[in-house]
Amino acid sequence: MSPEIITAAIGGGAVILAAVIAAIPVLLTTLRRTRGAVEEEGTATRDAMTTLGAQVTALKDELRSDVAEVRQDVARVREWQAGHDAEHLLIGRHRPGGDTP
Repeated sequence: MSPEIITAAIGGGAVILAAVIAAIPVLLTTLRRTRGAVEEEGTATRDAMTTLGAQVTALKDELRSDVAEVRQDVARVREWQAGHDAEHLLIGRHRPGGDTP
């Protein structure tokens, strides 16, 4: 290799090394700022998820209560329907002429 190429390679390497060394403090500062922002945002996200979880739990409990009420209503309707059907059966059996409708 010629001395000019070796000198250019050493000079280029030195420039790249100087750029890396100069960039390290900026990179570290950026990483610290980013880490702090991510931690803050992570905390906000965790708080939001906790709040959302509490709301979902409350809605689930409310839904269970509503379903229980609907089941009670259905049971009452079925009881009424059974009694009503029994009345019709009794009315049909005791009609004059003995025919059921």
